[in-house]
Amino acid sequence: MARADLPFTFARDQKMVLQGDALVCGPGATVFGLREARRRAGGPLRVERVPEDAFETVLNAHYRDGAGNGEENDLSFDLEVQGGPGLRDLLEDATEAPVIELVNQLLRRTVRGGASDLHVEPYEDGLRARVRIDGMLRTVMDRSDVPVRRVISRLKVMAGLDTAETRLPQDGRIGLRYGGRDIDVRMSTLPGHFGERITLRVLDRHSGLLPLDQLGLTDGQAEVLHRLAARPDGIVLATGPTGSGKTTTLYSLLQLADQHKRNIVTVEDPIEYHLPGISQTQTNAEIGMTFAAGLRATLRQDPDVILVGEIRDVETAQVAAQASLTGHLVFSSLHANGSVAAVTRLRDLGLDNFLIAATLRGILAQRLLRRLCDACKTLASPDPVAAAMFDGIDAPLPLQIARATGCETCGNTGYAGRQGVYEIVEITEDVAAAIGENASEQALKQIAVPRGNTLLAQGLHLVATGRTTIDEVRRVLGEG
Repeated sequence: MARADLPFTFARDQKMVLQGDALVCGPGATVFGLREARRRAGGPLRVERVPEDAFETVLNAHYRDGAGNGEENDLSFDLEVQGGPGLRDLLEDATEAPVIELVNQLLRRTVRGGASDLHVEPYEDGLRARVRIDGMLRTVMDRSDVPVRRVISRLKVMAGLDTAETRLPQDGRIGLRYGGRDIDVRMSTLPGHFGERITLRVLDRHSGLLPLDQLGLTDGQAEVLHRLAARPDGIVLATGPTGSGKTTTLYSLLQLADQHKRNIVTVEDPIEYHLPGISQTQTNAEIGMTFAAGLRATLRQDPDVILVGEIRDVETAQVAAQASLTGHLVFSSLHANGSVAAVTRLRDLGLDNFLIAATLRGILAQRLLRRLCDACKTLASPDPVAAAMFDGIDAPLPLQIARATGCETCGNTGYAGRQGVYEIVEITEDVAAAIGENASEQALKQIAVPRGNTLLAQGLHLVATGRTTIDEVRRVLGEG
């Protein structure tokens, strides 16, 4: 008979982890803890004593991976409520225990599944919870027997929000620790007909940082980014919709900069990943610490490279341009549909054409496509839609293309993970001259983006090599 696992709080406080017949003990283990562990295990145990660092590694790995009896009830979070008394364990709070456990399990499933968002949605007959994994929403709970208001109140308490205010939207944050990793959860409430809808954005600050060669760039694209990161001044922009990986790409670009010889400063909202050796600053609009104010302050810190989380308004755009003109390299993100569309967006924000031409050095547009599951993908002959799409970019039509099927490995979706596709424009003299002459977006695209370097072309290349499907390319990029 399999031994029952020890609860996380007991294992953490008593410095002991049960692994089969072995009890791994840290320096703080006590005789009381040993007796209780033997009682819970129901038999004798082989004691293994390890140093503090080794014990923390074993504890985090054991409960993060759901080892032991495999039930989620023995895995818990540490919670840091904004403005609260500091870190505490969710399961130590005895009040409203069923609601607390329900919320804890929703958060555990969200983090463990690698989801980027959790949606908690009240409706007439109950409460639905959905998680966004690989860009697609999946329902993880839909129940009519849930006390909706108590669940919403619990989440608002965790985020430090006003539980009595249900008429206005509110924003807050929850700090979690999961298996030794700090996870920041940004929470937003929106009043609705059947109660407040809550959306939580999950930011794992210790994951997602990738070296440039793992982003999915072609060799030519990687060379362009190396050149852009080595420039002494100018603005480099990453464009794309929310959740397309812009921040990950910008952080990877920062890793190309020589941190020992260059002073690198960031202004972000929020700080998504911790970057060793780089000064990172969090904005706070409520006290006037906007992107523009933070950017101005960093210019007095003798920076060589500045990362601005996002250019949202004309003030931030103008300060970024001034920073570029005074010898700084500025990385930032911008909401635009494509690479050259960023120029149109900067014009819309109020920057003059000559200023855009003088400061802009490169634009990177990107999207994320779901990768096919290798365990269940199948091959089939291309249909007329696929043939027309390949013909549109003057690419040879493959004899067979992959299709998604679905199995237990990929949760019956047919996909596992995501792959980036990129459209990179390096601002040459010709492109800068066209920008200065107020060329249209279509004219700029003809000059700056060859037909084989578009996002659609990169997506179809992944189709031809069996890494994604035509359906996924059409869903994310359209048909061209």
